[in-house]
Amino acid sequence: MRSPSIRSGSSAALALDVAVKLALVALLAYAVSHQNLPQFHGKSMTGRAIGYPLAALAVPVGWWLFSRRRRVAYPVVVDILIVLPFLIDTAGNAANLYDTVSWWDDVNHLVNWAILVGGFGILLLRTQLGPWPLFGLAVGFGAVTAILWELLEYITFIRNSPELKTAYHDTLGDLALGLLGSALAAVAIALSSRRLRVSPDAAREPRPDHP
Repeated sequence: MRSPSIRSGSSAALALDVAVKLALVALLAYAVSHQNLPQFHGKSMTGRAIGYPLAALAVPVGWWLFSRRRRVAYPVVVDILIVLPFLIDTAGNAANLYDTVSWWDDVNHLVNWAILVGGFGILLLRTQLGPWPLFGLAVGFGAVTAILWELLEYITFIRNSPELKTAYHDTLGDLALGLLGSALAAVAIALSSRRLRVSPDAAREPRPDHP
């Protein structure tokens, strides 16, 4: 029995995938070991240091389990896109951007959910689903993960933070931006699926005879 192939793209893509994961681990280690710094106060960096690596393992573990039954190439691009939002968030905290740049948090919710849903959507493109089911699943995935994120934020640090006073307003804004980013990515995925499919007329078109 042949082992599943891990080659789904260029060596540069694989190197980037590894680099994103290593950068995430390094920044999390820095945050946990320097929680006395102001940018890490009340940000539940220990919780992030536990949860983010688990999220980074989602694609490798899922691929390993699935490839035991069926030989499939490793989804390098999907893996990068799933992990990248966690790296961006951790880097933003390390650089103290959340406390010094007023629009950073809003842009993060918009862009990071577009990236996350884009990764999930690319995975869905391997199925035979049509554009509308793809759009619905991608938006649903983005909405559910955005809600779970806000719940985890509340449980881990907001309920005992001064941010609790503005939590309702901030949460509504974060959910709206996350949903918008998810919808934009879902539209891109749905349009991509239409381009990838051969039209029925083209499929029925007879091939020219060769002499």
